Order: sequence, then C-alpha cells, then structure tokens
Amino acid sequence: MSRIWAVMPAAGQGSRFGGDCPKQYLPLAGKAIIERSIAAILRCPDLAGLVVALGPADSRFAALTCASDPRVHTVTGGDDRARSVENALDYLSASADPDDWVLVHDAARPCLSWSELEALLSAGGSSSEGALLALPVVDTLKRVDSDGRVVATVERDQLWRAQTPQYFPLFKLRDALRHCRLAGEQVTDEASAMQAVGARPRVVAGSHRNIKITHPEDLALAEGFLRELQQQVQQ
Repeated sequence: MSRIWAVMPAAGQGSRFGGDCPKQYLPLAGKAIIERSIAAILRCPDLAGLVVALGPADSRFAALTCASDPRVHTVTGGDDRARSVENALDYLSASADPDDWVLVHDAARPCLSWSELEALLSAGGSSSEGALLALPVVDTLKRVDSDGRVVATVERDQLWRAQTPQYFPLFKLRDALRHCRLAGEQVTDEASAMQAVGARPRVVAGSHRNIKITHPEDLALAEGFLRELQQQVQQ
C-alpha cells in the first residue's frame, strides 16, 4: 500500500513582505504562520512524515512546538523553491517506496481546510499524473508593456491560479525537478516541473481562504479565515 509524505519548502526570507523576520515565523493567532501550515498537513491521517526544508542559518524552527513532533523532519533547503523541494525529496527517497506520494505545501499558507486537503487526496489518487489545488481566474487580465501600458486583454476562460498543496508520485516529482534543474528550466511550482516531463496534473477547486501570506495586510485576512474555519469545526 502506498504511503503519503509531505514536504514544506521554508528556506526563503519572504523579501516581498519586508522586515527582519522571515514571514513564516511571524505570529498568526498565537502561533507562527509555519506552525499553522504544518498543522494543516498533519491532519492527514495517513501521513508517514513531513520534511521541512530550512535555510542553512535557520535558528527559529527548532524552538517551535511542532519541531518536536516525531513525524516532522528537517533538511537544508536550496537557493530556490525547486531545489529546496528536491533536497527534501532526496531525503525521503531513503525511506519511501516506489509507489509513495508526496504533498508539497507552502510554509506561508496556513488556512488550508481539511475538506480541501481531502478533495485533493481523492483526486490525486485517481490519476498517476497528480493534482493541485487551484482557483479559476475571475478578474479581467491585462498584458502590459515595460511602460505599464495595456497592450492586450488576456482570455481567462481556461486560466486557474495555482495553490498548494500539490500532490504527486514522490519519485516522479523528484525526477522531474532534477530534470528541470539539469536542463536549466526555471519552475515556480511542482506542477510546472511535472508538466515539463509530459504530465498533465488535474486541478482541484480550492478556496479563496487558502491564501499565501505575501504582504502585511494578508495577516488580518488570514486571522479572519482561521476564525471561519474554527467556527465550521465547532458547528
């Protein structure tokens, strides 16, 4: 029987957020953002383990409560997201079986609900090409030139905004990331790496609540979304 593992790239400094503290360690409703992101993944009842890829000088993670969970392991991340995920998958390859799967989730995406994760696991399990949470684009999209002038309106009917978790066969994803690195192909998410080797991942409708905290104003939004999720659990 295949097992499910998880990877969380957390080696970035969150430069767009500003400040001295990496955004994943900022407090959110009494806990660090990354603690809430990890807790969302640890809800998976069949999870074999979770590997967090940290920056080489990270001194914060070890002090978090979740760091002592026996399912949580750490590795040193790379210079970008793809290399961090690849490093974590290399670590898992010593323990994983050929038919195991992996969830990759953002450290700064703390509002993932169990219903979304359950839907992703169900969809991914029915396809060898994997799946990812995503939202259809609803805004009108404009292409602009270097001067900031509109040059075209982009058709949005088949456009989706990728979220995480993204869910793939573990060794296939590792090999896809390695292929992209050796070929010099830049990928910004795991689905892009799988696409580069011919896979066609399935999109699973996510939620607007599953935001990636990127700017300071996102913290207030995330706190509100967490309250909504807690109320749903209590009902």
